[in-house]
Amino acid sequence: MTMMMSRKALEDYGLVNLGTINWNLPPAVLAERALERKEGVFASNGVFAATTGVHTGRSPKDKFIVSTPENTAKIWWGENNHPMSIETFEVVRRSLADYLQGRDVFILDAVACADPRYRMPVQVITELAWHNLFARQLFLRANESDQTSERPGFTILCVPHFRTNPRVHGTRSDAAIIIDFEERLVLIAGTEYAGEMKKSIFTVLNFILPAQGVLPMHCSANVGPANDVALFFGLSGTGKTSLSADPSRRLIGDDEHGWGENGVFNFEGGCYAKCINLSQKYEPQIWNAARFGAVYENVVLDEKTRDPRYEDDSLTENTRIAYPVDFIENVVEDGVAGHPQAVIFLSADSFGVLPPISKLTTEQAMYYFLSGYTSKLAGTEAGVTTPQATFSSCFGAAFLPLRPGEYANLLRERIEKHNVRCYLINTGWTGGPYGVGQRININYTRSMVKAAISGEIDKAEMVSDPIFGLLSPTFCPDVPSSVLSPRDTWEDKDAYDRQAAMLAELFKKNFTQFTLTTESVRSAGPR
Repeated sequence: MTMMMSRKALEDYGLVNLGTINWNLPPAVLAERALERKEGVFASNGVFAATTGVHTGRSPKDKFIVSTPENTAKIWWGENNHPMSIETFEVVRRSLADYLQGRDVFILDAVACADPRYRMPVQVITELAWHNLFARQLFLRANESDQTSERPGFTILCVPHFRTNPRVHGTRSDAAIIIDFEERLVLIAGTEYAGEMKKSIFTVLNFILPAQGVLPMHCSANVGPANDVALFFGLSGTGKTSLSADPSRRLIGDDEHGWGENGVFNFEGGCYAKCINLSQKYEPQIWNAARFGAVYENVVLDEKTRDPRYEDDSLTENTRIAYPVDFIENVVEDGVAGHPQAVIFLSADSFGVLPPISKLTTEQAMYYFLSGYTSKLAGTEAGVTTPQATFSSCFGAAFLPLRPGEYANLLRERIEKHNVRCYLINTGWTGGPYGVGQRININYTRSMVKAAISGEIDKAEMVSDPIFGLLSPTFCPDVPSSVLSPRDTWEDKDAYDRQAAMLAELFKKNFTQFTLTTESVRSAGPR
């Protein structure tokens, strides 16, 4: 393989006396190496399937940012960003470098950000071959000009079999994800969950890009035949990937984007879709992307046939598949598009009280963006026996190194400048809460999305929800009108009123953390 110039010499990271250095291997070779090293197996459809042990999702309590005089005042310190001193970080880095002596590593030179003006080199050094395959399929491929670019990049050093010692390394467990913005280095230890690599670079871009006038967004994006761009914000399980993978529209990307001066651009070169209960009928694009070159994470395979068992959540409900965006038909190959006409916030409300679709004012858009609401279902996590409200600022609090208001203000500027229409769509329950009602039919949701993007929904008569103040249409093409009014779908209207009042209070309580928002935004929430 030709070796691309790395951002820094390996020696600069203390990486000396390594074993074999495998540089920029193609997917087929990485899959072979991973199989040889017993890191996983092939599924019957050719996807490489790996399991990640105890960590089947991100470890937010183990995420640290190196605190320096330059960044301390900027960082939104708290449950998502824990400070680590420069001195402690050096101890971790030396220990990790010592661990790697004599061990083989896999190195990938990739990039993030499809817009050439913001393109950032990303070097990924991994202990496991399948992690390098994952990174190769998720990040953008480097090209000739990236080899000579003087742009500063970031390096990820992902070493899951190195365990940190809290007493020695100042960590909270034997796992740690540490970002050093000065050294432009990410260290990942003690966890095999590959999503940590992807999300650490998203966190980096959330720190770097606002200073360049770009809004980083945890959203999917697609574009229609008339170059009408739509953004879909939503937490995991709200349908972000499924709803943006629309055969009649081209996918820009499924998870992370920037909104800059000229429009929207994908941060990544791949997709990272949830697999639990994956359906060929309802999600054909994701289903068809499951082929050689893709990577399964914690998807259970049939012991005899190696067929994927998408309904099996015995390892985790958070089963995943990673694949390059070009595994899907109908994609925007360069990952760049214009300014959006529609912004859609997705919430899977398992309390069953939010309207299936609402049109938002700019102030309401700010309120629901800052709130970032969805709800966890009973049974998806240990100890969760009733639906639980989940609020994640900007639909991605775990990845925000800056305070949420900074991102919300950038969003407001763009909504007002480009006259963008905003909507809140409930992909959750109707006719009652989880366990009583049923999930809103995805085909109805697709029809609502279509009507929102085209602006057709705005022609309908609107009624105001007495508790949430949301404007909802009385008509939507291809959707029964009875579905559009959540209270009317409940047999017990008093129970609906109690549930709605309870959720409204949870919204208000969560919003007290935003002390600097204007009164017009604060009063745009539930009454």
